[in-house]
Amino acid sequence: MTLPYAIISQIVLRGLLKMAVSYRKLWNILSHRSLSAVELRQATRMAPNTLTKLRKNENVSLSVLDKICSFLECDYGDIMNYVNDESTQTEPNLPSFGIQSRRYLGSKYKLLPLITDVVNKHCDGVASVADIFSGTGAVASAFTDKQIITNDLMYSNFICNYAWFSGQDFDGQKICRIIAGYNALDVTESNYMTANFADTYFSRADCAKIGYIREDIEALYAGHEINERERALLIMSLIYAMDKIANTCGHYDAYIQGATFDKHLFLSVPSVNASNNPLNQCYNEDANKLVTHIYADLVYIDPPYNSRQYCDTYHLLENVARWEKPDVYGMAKKMDRSGIKSRYCTRSAETAFRELIEEIHARYILFSYNNMSSKGNERSNAKISDDVIFETLGKRGEVRLFEERHKAFSAGKSDIQDNAERLFLCQVKDS
Repeated sequence: MTLPYAIISQIVLRGLLKMAVSYRKLWNILSHRSLSAVELRQATRMAPNTLTKLRKNENVSLSVLDKICSFLECDYGDIMNYVNDESTQTEPNLPSFGIQSRRYLGSKYKLLPLITDVVNKHCDGVASVADIFSGTGAVASAFTDKQIITNDLMYSNFICNYAWFSGQDFDGQKICRIIAGYNALDVTESNYMTANFADTYFSRADCAKIGYIREDIEALYAGHEINERERALLIMSLIYAMDKIANTCGHYDAYIQGATFDKHLFLSVPSVNASNNPLNQCYNEDANKLVTHIYADLVYIDPPYNSRQYCDTYHLLENVARWEKPDVYGMAKKMDRSGIKSRYCTRSAETAFRELIEEIHARYILFSYNNMSSKGNERSNAKISDDVIFETLGKRGEVRLFEERHKAFSAGKSDIQDNAERLFLCQVKDS
């Protein structure tokens, strides 16, 4: 006999059965009816933290479920289901990691309180957020209660964003089993990684393992044993594991010569949300082209500030993510990166910025940029002046400025004082 969902819910809530709840059916219904999570919350008058619980597949009260079902004119079983808790357990001795676990220049993870405060207090009715220079996805991760659009010119960032934010289903147990198998490997065969990077950024043994794993991920995908999101999850796990042990100072412009390789590759399981908004979109495009064909209530912009190209800084991770096995050259073992250079690191940054802002379709534009226009050395100085920022945004609507003191990144050649991260909020007129 199958118990009604109301009875099962009461049993689970009282702790008599160890089961996990999933609200994936709810998000699918909202998607099919073109309803946002914000509209659901407003219609049912649920508290914001209750919506967060739904997003995290946590138990909520039956009164909340009743209101949702009444609004959607459906039954409990149409918006949720229960699964045995055993299906959510990971393999033993497998650590997990979050989106903030990767070293990345310019990450806005520490700026999230300011960003979310500005959006919550000054932007009304935001149901969709586009993070068009998303990097590792730190800012997008603060808006999982909304539809998310991510974009990055670098494929290594795109694949991680797809892993974090895609609405595609995946088999968590499968991912854990594959990762546990990778960790148990002892690889000695030569491959692309050993031929090009042995005893530079990684030991030869770790290069052999990295090359084997990356090749195997493609074989699994080509054999239809994993789907797009599972492929992305495995590549991301490898990238984060590599970055954790890399023989660098946090970036890949150079490796430390003569170093002892005392840390070795060990993959962890990403702590991803299994119930992302099915309307989420992830792109790997030039941001200036992307904005011509997307809409979001809020577009967040965090371009490179100075002449340091991210594809130079993270070329090795980009190489492994793409897995096209190109020739590499120079002491740093860099591949050809001419196709992924950003205009925002060049003298044409201001022109690119003007073109970008003019084409954006949104109600709000939130632009992140520091005050480094003339404080560091030439490489550190910001490429877009305040005059251009205010003039360009001012053509689209009212502009307000918010800022927070921040320690600037320095390679040791600059003594940078009074650095601030600024948020320029433009409420677009006639949108």
